[in-house]
Amino acid sequence: MKKQHLSELENSVLETIQEKALTSFEILDRVEHIDMILPLYSVLENLNDKGVLKSYISNDLKYHIAQ
Repeated sequence: MKKQHLSELENSVLETIQEKALTSFEILDRVEHIDMILPLYSVLENLNDKGVLKSYISNDLKYHIAQ
């Protein structure tokens, strides 16, 4: 994978989901600089577009984990 330029916020989210898949609300609780869900969705979408994030659904919940 090519080395991507990631923002500080994108790096914070990736560090949070590096070892364990989390739901959006779990990520929101753990990342300091995001206090609303819509900006988090934007960051998750950007990370997905860059190919560094994997999302899946389990038990009707969507989980995200770093690739």
